[in-house]
Formats: sequence, C-alpha cells, structure tokens
Amino acid sequence: MKDERSSSPGFRLATFFLNVQFFTLLPIFVVVGIPSLTLFVAASRLFLSHQDTLRLFRRAIRWFGWVIIRVLPFPWVSIRYRDLAPGAKAPLLFVSNHRSFSDGFLMALLPEHGVQIVNTWPFRIPILGFFARGAGYISIREMPIEEFYSRAGKLLEEGASIACFPEGTRSGSRRMGPFHGSVFRLALQTKTPIVPLCISGNEDIPARGSLVLHPGVITVQRLPPIHPEQHQDLSAFQFKTKVRATMARELAAMDGVPPEEGEAGEPAGPQADPAEADPDRSGSSAQT
Repeated sequence: MKDERSSSPGFRLATFFLNVQFFTLLPIFVVVGIPSLTLFVAASRLFLSHQDTLRLFRRAIRWFGWVIIRVLPFPWVSIRYRDLAPGAKAPLLFVSNHRSFSDGFLMALLPEHGVQIVNTWPFRIPILGFFARGAGYISIREMPIEEFYSRAGKLLEEGASIACFPEGTRSGSRRMGPFHGSVFRLALQTKTPIVPLCISGNEDIPARGSLVLHPGVITVQRLPPIHPEQHQDLSAFQFKTKVRATMARELAAMDGVPPEEGEAGEPAGPQADPAEADPDRSGSSAQT
C-alpha cells in the first residue's frame, strides 16, 4: 500500500512533516522528560517495596513507549488497539509478530504490567538500560537457557506478564519468519496462557534498515488467550506451529491479502526437527 501512495505529492509532504515533527520532539523529550521520569522513579524507590518498585519501573517504560508511539508522531500515525477477548487475567505470555523497530514501543498499549524479552542492546543505552534492568526485563542472549526459564518462571509466579517476539528479528515485511520455541516451552512448563498479538501497518514505520517514518495506521489486535488445557498435550514444536498458523491467518485478514504459500504454519523451507531439543531463544523486541 505504501508503494502506491509514495508517488503522491500529498504522501511525500506528510512524510516530510511527520519526520520533522518526530525528530524535533524526540530530543526534547529525551532531554527533558526522561531525566524527570528518572528522578521521580529514583526518589520513589526510597518509599516503596521491592515489588512496587518493579511495577513503577514497568509503568515508567510504558509511559515512555506511550509517548514515543502515541504522542510524538500524532496525527500522522494513528494507533488502533483491539482486544478480542477482554478480561483475561495476568500473568500472560504475549507472543507478537515482529515487522518494525516500533513493535517494542507498541507493547505500551497492553494494560497489564509486565516485561519484555529483549536483545542485549537496550541494556547498553544508559537511561533505557537503567529502566529495563530495574523493571526486570530479560536479555535472553546473555544467559543460559536454563536461567532464562528460571527467571521467566519467577516473573510469572510474581504475577508479571511477559511479551516477546518469537521470530527473533524483524521480518521487515508482511511475511512472518519462523518462530523460535523457547517461549512456547516456557508456556508448557508454567501452564501460562499464550496471548497472540498481531501487528499490522507498521512495516514502514520505520522500514527495516531505515529511520524514515511513513504516515499510516497501525493496528494491534489482541487475540483470545490459548489456555493451558488447550495445549497441554502438544510439544513445544507443535504448539509454536499452531500459534503461528493462527497469527498468520489473522494477519492476512488484517492486511486484506490471502495467506501466502507456507503461511498456514511454518514458512516454506527447512523446518526444525520436532524431536530436537530446540535451544533457540525467544525473540527480541528490538533486534536488527
């Protein structure tokens, strides 16, 4: 759709104004808003319990993401959030497709307090890394898989939900990549409901390998949870294939296109052996 519109003078003008606005407001927010938020959180830690401090860090990250995705690009980018099964109770495991750098910020739309499974780079950014570590975010590539299961399981026991991107890296297009299996094994081990999240419309906000934002509408559709009793007899491989097929069908409907060959389950091509131990990691919210 973007290709059809990109030749339009109106679309090019809107793209220009969007990027001028966003990249003018962003440093102002970083210089003014983030230090203020940091001081507030740091001062609050003196009066809060450990669990309340964790929740405050998570709310701070959510506020940060809300401003980035909702405020700075408005009105050139609009967000639609649809919950097809309201009322699900935490803790939950959110599994999302991964088209763009903006996906991680879109997790701010979720009402549940929780963490994300991320790559290593967010922890290397001074202020963002401070908040991510304080909130209990998991950098899955920095730990053995057994430690991941232990830490993630403890977070779920404490009532925190977890969001991840099992493709592991941005697809950069409407086609999903293969899913890694760790988060599905975690769901089976902890008997935690999986909630699929389908994100459509942000493959060019921004496109992979680019910082240019394009005007558009981003839709985040939250599907009904898949409860433990619905997947207790499945292997992690079968479970991830089932969830991916469900998401592929929903995304095709959201995009208004027929599912491509191979999108009924895993993509066409070599697949993992169902009996394999599957050492793969669940995906990052911000990988390249």
